[in-house]
Amino acid sequence: MAAALAVDPPVAAPVVDDQALISAVLAGRSDAFEEIVIRYERAVYNLAVRTLRDSTEAQDATQEAFFKAYRALGSFRPGAKFSTWIFTICYRLCCDRLAKRKRFSGDELPDRADPSAGPAALAERNDEALRLRAAIDALPEKYRAVITLYHLQGRQYEEIASVLNLPLGTVKTHLFRAKEQLRKALMP
Repeated sequence: MAAALAVDPPVAAPVVDDQALISAVLAGRSDAFEEIVIRYERAVYNLAVRTLRDSTEAQDATQEAFFKAYRALGSFRPGAKFSTWIFTICYRLCCDRLAKRKRFSGDELPDRADPSAGPAALAERNDEALRLRAAIDALPEKYRAVITLYHLQGRQYEEIASVLNLPLGTVKTHLFRAKEQLRKALMP
């Protein structure tokens, strides 16, 4: 019987925190900023697309947010959460864009349907998604932003308050009112 070879388990790459990545960028390692972008790009884009309701404009706002963050990285406060900072930059850019345009436009829902589901289930899920998207899009912008950050981004009340520059109580009130409006809009 042959002796089993001892094999060390693969070593996972260490998870580097945001502050270490920021320090690396400030020390001249631009590849560290790529890691930051990879971590937050999807969440920032989702905030932008929910705020702007236009996928192309959201892509532009996302890029602009990361560009502004990169240029201002030296002013990032150590100990602060990078996610809150980048969301704040993105949200303010989106607000500026909204102020500049007169009308809103919708974008297509991404197709997230399970291909193994039957046609009836797919149609029902698509109808529900369209109704929910329409209901969210119909919310006033202040409620849409809170719903997006809380339910779609999973952010805590305190972080939402910081991103939107609102008192904590106002965030809770906006979230409550947004849920009520959604509930009424989605009633059969």
